[in-house]
Amino acid sequence: MSSLSRELVFLILQFLDEEKFKETVHKLEQESGFFFNMKYFEDEVHGGNWDEVERYLSGFTKVDDNRYSMKIFFEIRKQKYLEALDKHDRSKAVDILVKDLKVFASFNEELFKEITQLLTLENFRENEQLSKYGDTKSARSIMLVELKKLIEANPLFRDKLQFPNLKNSRLRTLINQSLNWQHQLCKNPRSNPDIKTLFVDHSCGQPNGARAPSPANNPLLGSLPKAGGFPPLGAHGPFQPTPAPVPTPLAGWMSNPPTGTHPAVSGGPIGLGAPSIPTALKHSRTPPTNPSVDYPSAESDHVTKRTRTLGISDEVSLPINVLPVSFPVHGHSQAFSAPDDLPKFVARTLNQGSSPMSMDFHPVQQTLLLVGTNVGDIGLWEVGSRERLVLKNFKVWELGACSMSLQASLVKDPGVSVNRVIWSPDGNLFGVAYSRHIVQIYSYPGGDEVRQHLEIDAHVGGVNDLAFSHPNKQLCVITCGDDKTIKVWDATNGAKQYTFDGHEAPVYSVCPHFKENIQFIFSTALDGKIKAWLYDNLGSRVDYDAPGRYCTTMAYSADGTRLFSCGTSKDGESHIVEWNESEGAVKRTYQGFRKRSSGVVQFDTTKNRFLAAGDDFSIKFWDMDNVQLLTSIDADGGLPASPRIRFNKNGTMLAVSANENGIKILANSDGLRLLRPYENLSYDASRASEAATKPTINPLSAAAAAAAASSAGLADRAATVVAIPGMNGDARNLVDVKPRITEESNDKSKIWKLTEISESSQCRSLKLPENLRVTKISRLIYTNSGNAILALASNAIHLLWKWQRSERNSSGKATASVSPQLWQPSSGILMTNDVSDTNPEEAVPCFALSKNDSYVMSASGGKISLFNMMTFKTMTTFMPPPPAATFLAFHPQDNNIIAIGMDDSTIQIYNVRVDEVKSKLKGHSKRITGLAFSHALNVLVSSGADAQLCVWNSDGWEKQKARFLQLPVGRTPTAQSDTRVQFHQDQIHFLVVHETQLAIYEATKLECVKQWVPRDNAAPISHATFSCDSQLVYACFLDSTVCVYTAAYLRLRCRISPAAYLSPSVSNSNVQPLVITAHPQEPNQFALGLSDGGVHVFEPLESEGKWGVPPPVENGSASTVAAAPSVGASGSDQAQR
Repeated sequence: MSSLSRELVFLILQFLDEEKFKETVHKLEQESGFFFNMKYFEDEVHGGNWDEVERYLSGFTKVDDNRYSMKIFFEIRKQKYLEALDKHDRSKAVDILVKDLKVFASFNEELFKEITQLLTLENFRENEQLSKYGDTKSARSIMLVELKKLIEANPLFRDKLQFPNLKNSRLRTLINQSLNWQHQLCKNPRSNPDIKTLFVDHSCGQPNGARAPSPANNPLLGSLPKAGGFPPLGAHGPFQPTPAPVPTPLAGWMSNPPTGTHPAVSGGPIGLGAPSIPTALKHSRTPPTNPSVDYPSAESDHVTKRTRTLGISDEVSLPINVLPVSFPVHGHSQAFSAPDDLPKFVARTLNQGSSPMSMDFHPVQQTLLLVGTNVGDIGLWEVGSRERLVLKNFKVWELGACSMSLQASLVKDPGVSVNRVIWSPDGNLFGVAYSRHIVQIYSYPGGDEVRQHLEIDAHVGGVNDLAFSHPNKQLCVITCGDDKTIKVWDATNGAKQYTFDGHEAPVYSVCPHFKENIQFIFSTALDGKIKAWLYDNLGSRVDYDAPGRYCTTMAYSADGTRLFSCGTSKDGESHIVEWNESEGAVKRTYQGFRKRSSGVVQFDTTKNRFLAAGDDFSIKFWDMDNVQLLTSIDADGGLPASPRIRFNKNGTMLAVSANENGIKILANSDGLRLLRPYENLSYDASRASEAATKPTINPLSAAAAAAAASSAGLADRAATVVAIPGMNGDARNLVDVKPRITEESNDKSKIWKLTEISESSQCRSLKLPENLRVTKISRLIYTNSGNAILALASNAIHLLWKWQRSERNSSGKATASVSPQLWQPSSGILMTNDVSDTNPEEAVPCFALSKNDSYVMSASGGKISLFNMMTFKTMTTFMPPPPAATFLAFHPQDNNIIAIGMDDSTIQIYNVRVDEVKSKLKGHSKRITGLAFSHALNVLVSSGADAQLCVWNSDGWEKQKARFLQLPVGRTPTAQSDTRVQFHQDQIHFLVVHETQLAIYEATKLECVKQWVPRDNAAPISHATFSCDSQLVYACFLDSTVCVYTAAYLRLRCRISPAAYLSPSVSNSNVQPLVITAHPQEPNQFALGLSDGGVHVFEPLESEGKWGVPPPVENGSASTVAAAPSVGASGSDQAQR
């Protein structure tokens, strides 16, 4: 159906509604499938008219269309089933089960069995998941909230949830206008024509000498309707405007965007429990009937493709009371001193051998630089050591599989250039786009090894740009080319998923992005057109002209909230602009380019604050909030007219192309610190016993820099969220981790001194309210929300402390400044583990917390218990000993899978849902003491009381590597000595904690890259953990000392003595910290669990803001044993191996 025919349907719908043909209106809505009337749907659900609800839905979707549709129908049929059970109408319930719910059995047989078992219960509320089911009315309301979210997120309802913003009686107005026009064409127009039919064209009779009246003064069919002249549809009318699932960044680029945004919708599996109450019920939203909001028509193809030139604002924002400063546009000297955050020092100069065309830093190992050149070469550099790890010349991997046009063009002219190189978000793959048809994807396992992964004959002509994206949580490759298309490919097998046609010139660049749950792609073409695409086949959502109207690239700020573009016209005029996404217009235009740029200007963004572009033989910088040029740097000269540039992930280094095939690496103070370990490389701990002849590159130093990036930067252009499996078995998502305070660079002329905290006034510490029944804290963890601490005591009792919102604690997060409540449900019950016939004091306790803080899985020598964190009720128990569980860890991708370490040295992979052990892993000789998953590497790392580390593939559960700890000479660990493991934020390195040492290992090779060993007479280490951002390591010792280390080098920076937190009456008694845990969002907060049952929370003084100052990185500082003061010794003593 054409767009005009579609619009006619909307006009008819409006007319029918105004004439009160209610049933016909909804029948036409359903039959046409153009407009989903949410108000009508709500009324039918509230009324329990289930047959009509499904009939109406059938006009828009079917059960098996997608996962959203499946969940919509499941929730409706489940509610219908539960209502029948609630009325004790079992025959009807059986009928619903067989006819309506059985279709879902093929997707989830276990769930269908569980639903069937409800028939055997006198009251289905006896089922734990349905215990909170209220009455029918409230249950329908709660379900309706979930249904609305699912409908709004369902792509099949896109552009169908809002009615066009039409003036009242629009169809009558069009007919009036038509009749006026017909009357003007009459040969003998009458002054008062009599219109009796619309079936034939109007024509006046014989002439009577009168002239035709003015249509405005004498309209036909009565007076023309005025605004507001017809009764408005109102809040109860069927066409109330409903915010449609248009992504915020695209909404403004379309006609009259809605103002509301949709709450996130779970795309998870269907389940038995009632839908959770969403945030939409907790926070007010703009009423959908707001008359000031204009809504786009449902036919986006018609409305959103209107081409117009974007209006560029001439407004220049200047600080108040500050005179405008004119900066030199030409010349190579700096306009003024650059901010310290900018990388302005030339730290390295590399020579690639051919001219660099594209560069990209590794997203995790931030000293690795990928380079593509004008002759098709690919280089991989470790910029710290100035070593080129990889050099690949262009070669078609399978020429026979390529198109004949590519083969012919290569024979005619074998010259090929690289147009783009880019890493995947996790750094496991990188892609290369060539000037001839081809895209090549390499896998990067690490070091100097790259492997061929995919070769795609992507476009006819050149492939101009390349990007990675995660639509539907699946890694994809996006390409664009001279054939005027954008294509999306599966990054695993190279299968083509989408082809986007619509540009009328070669496509120059692509910029994929996501906001909320919407994934989209911006594209630019050589005719200056900007278009936007969703991952569907419905065409472009945007058609606008970019400033410059030629070569334009687009990029978001690191946190994904601000959109910029940079373009150069055919005449050499360059523009960097920021877009107002809500209006689809230019928000500000940055000034300072040369009037005629020599070549296409490249740009980049960093730190959510700065823009940079290569222009006029220099690098120019802007503050994002000021249109005036901030500074210009010539990098000691030798740059081309339009140098190519690329920041690393955290903005501490900038790669710049230079003359004579060179690359200059600019760095700020943090970048220089990152590179400094390479100045005097020492040998690796894993090779300490070998006579190393070649210095090895320490991979941790690069990984540590990655942890300094903000959480938003880490998630840049990636749909997944990094998880840090904790040492207590939890896996927490990194959300809202506070940015760390930038550590000042250390002047070598200053004498660094270890920060010693020996008095309570030197830090903030808080002892939590006690429970007299508890004598020893065995396990300790913060909840993922950061507002509570959960402890497991040696007598199998759990304790939960909750912080409340108050005037002193507006965030409600855990803090050392406000005391929490030792929380219990109104029933007064305690979460107590099964102890069977064992003595819990002798057992090895363990627990793991679910990601949503709803459940805790725990054991104290007996059966494993699953507790509800809200009610403290025991949901179930399983796996009675022997063997007894000694460590628990949830699988990061599936909460139904848990890894269970046993005291018989095995690891059991257990599926909770089906109550089945899927695999049993054998490799240790003593009990399991630690488990940690890496979702990036798909591995499980285990540790045992045998001081052995094992790496298991989490797909097939095969053992990949095993290695025993390097125990210091002369150190014999105790029989009860535990080894704990915890992954770094980069998911590649992990922390190992043993009473004799702290160590950092690289998981793929299972090699030790850092190690810290206390001196011989020091107290053993009892426990340690990473801070939430992996920048620090917190460790506690059996002499009650707590130490804070810089994680990158395992160097001691702060030491807290017992006197700072223990009262004099207990400080000399036998009280030791047994476990330490870090806050999930506050990098400088941690908590201790003590052997007397006490729990203490620690934070630095507000005036300090951090734990000490990092020690300077001097010669030899990269050695495997840091030359730092040891625990239990004076600051002048040195640590020993």
